[in-house]
Amino acid sequence: MSLFKSLSITPAPEKEDERRKAEAEQPNIPERLKELYSSYKDAEDNYNEQGIRDVLIEIGDYFFEQNNLERAVNNFLLAYNRAGTSDIKIDITLKLILVGFRIKDLDLLKKQVEQANYLFEEGGDWERKNRFKAYEACYLMLIRDFKQAALNFLDILATFNSTELFSFQDFIKYTVLMSLVSLERASIRSKVVHAPEILSVIREMPDIQQFLDSLFKCDYKKFFHSFVKMMDLVAQDEYLGHHARFWSREMRVVAYSQFLESYRSVTLQSMAESFGVGLDFLDKELCEFISLGRLACKIDKVNGVIESCRPDTRSSYYQNIVKHGDFLLNRLQKLARMMDV
Repeated sequence: MSLFKSLSITPAPEKEDERRKAEAEQPNIPERLKELYSSYKDAEDNYNEQGIRDVLIEIGDYFFEQNNLERAVNNFLLAYNRAGTSDIKIDITLKLILVGFRIKDLDLLKKQVEQANYLFEEGGDWERKNRFKAYEACYLMLIRDFKQAALNFLDILATFNSTELFSFQDFIKYTVLMSLVSLERASIRSKVVHAPEILSVIREMPDIQQFLDSLFKCDYKKFFHSFVKMMDLVAQDEYLGHHARFWSREMRVVAYSQFLESYRSVTLQSMAESFGVGLDFLDKELCEFISLGRLACKIDKVNGVIESCRPDTRSSYYQNIVKHGDFLLNRLQKLARMMDV
């Protein structure tokens, strides 16, 4: 069954043999491609299936480097069809995911990520699983699943080896940005703020460090100052650029929620001074997030006070138990009536 449907590029591996034979006869093809075609012919003449597969992968790599992604996909597919083990199939699938990142084709990426997960159920060594964690995290960023992306990045924090995707500094940047926007404060403290891998690099990234430290240390004025720089960084990022507005909104919710958790009530003036913003701006922001159910508080406009409305966790648990208990009791009663009949 074909791995590709309705993609930005239309793979045609069955035509690749004809194109390869036609090109091999041309005297002016690049020397590297000429060598690869010669190796392919030797493997084919000697009925060397493994050699054919390996050369097809090399040819696919060559076209990928030349940014001829359609030809790259065709050769990777031919190699995949000749792959005998799960490990080789995983390697080729990871190469196809790289093609998907190059053209930002979410259909291709979704199919290949699902294919890789399926293959890892059959096998796959630690190194391949470790590399795939980073690939999957990048895909998760593209589809706006920031929390799972953060968890993936944190899982490979001490063992990152996917430098074909991005540098270690960029890896730390994504780990921090995804963690801050999606994880609880306790997790950020233990897994990010005090992580030795992050501490060893983040000093070379002053903007990221200020952003992390200011939020964690509740220095909200400095946080909003560094937040502007982070917005520019996110807006220009190849994986997060399309989600810059969403990320910005979620980060502001995180900051406002963290501030309000410390108070039962606080004046709008005091909160505006803490964040270094104007009263009108803060009032508009809070009203929007309160109306969307993102902040558990209410604003007393007459007295200029924000009152926190912390949910009663114990009462919520009790209501859920009663609700599910009633549902289970009804099901048991229906079952009893059916058995009586």
